[in-house]
Amino acid sequence: MRVAAIDCGTNSIRLLIADVATGGHGRERETPILTDVLREMRVVRLGQGVDATGMLADEALERTFAATEDYAALIRDHSVDHIRFVATSATRDAGNRDVFVAGIKDRLGVEPVVVCGAEEAGLSFAGAASVLPTLKDELVLVVDLGGGSTEFVVGNADGVQAAISTDMGCVRFTERYLLSDPPTATEIAAAEAAVEAKLVDVLAVVPLAAVTRVVGVAGTVTTITAQALALASYDSEAIHAAVVPLQDMDKAAGELLGMSRAERASLGFMHPGRVDVIGAGSLIWRTVLRRLAVLTQGRLESATASEHDILDGIALGAAGGLD
Repeated sequence: MRVAAIDCGTNSIRLLIADVATGGHGRERETPILTDVLREMRVVRLGQGVDATGMLADEALERTFAATEDYAALIRDHSVDHIRFVATSATRDAGNRDVFVAGIKDRLGVEPVVVCGAEEAGLSFAGAASVLPTLKDELVLVVDLGGGSTEFVVGNADGVQAAISTDMGCVRFTERYLLSDPPTATEIAAAEAAVEAKLVDVLAVVPLAAVTRVVGVAGTVTTITAQALALASYDSEAIHAAVVPLQDMDKAAGELLGMSRAERASLGFMHPGRVDVIGAGSLIWRTVLRRLAVLTQGRLESATASEHDILDGIALGAAGGLD
């Protein structure tokens, strides 16, 4: 079987075309294994202004529809059997999401699924866990730091144990707090306080103090990891499964947060669509990791970056691997 998965978030829209095989056995059924055929990513900033207006902007819809038309052509060229399109934070927050849904269906032939935060969290965990060597005797926290929301999911070999989606992300927090270039100390302090407030909500649901490993997914985390690894250009193979000491991740996040946009744009690994929002993403990731270090009393010493995330979870769903 060949499947196509599309993840449409607040900042980017991504396509994965993968072949599906069966390997090993899960608790109740055989576990699908994905082999990549094609991965594509476009920064379309669908969530432009949604935090302030509650509506998807016309120009953001146009950018997203254009990318979808390109993806539809790639899907046709690769003879895909099943397609699944999932939309997340920006779309579920928008009062005019019916326009988005109709536009995607017209261009792709399938209706996009607008998932709730809990579903998004589960998909993120499934994608990240699909490439972890083992979950035996581990309680893993997966943090999916997106443009409009951040999901916190704790799970083990039996699957997801607790999850929550929060309204903080690199686009949302840039538009709310980090308005200067580079951000001021006052703006940074306000954003950090907002992250800490969100973490109070997370702690009420997710047992952060008990986790044995943290895995960060999505472009913000992988970009910060590239900075921590001092990469000259973006290298997925070097970034995926990289285990970075917390102090190194903290340092890299602080460096990106403190840079001007021009300085960020000069970095060889920096995608142009992340230049203006990576500062807020770095602030969120740094604050989360600092809180985890305190909560685990120093037991948690590193963070793992994964290139496999909600997009892989969507593909597994298209393959029948998820309920």
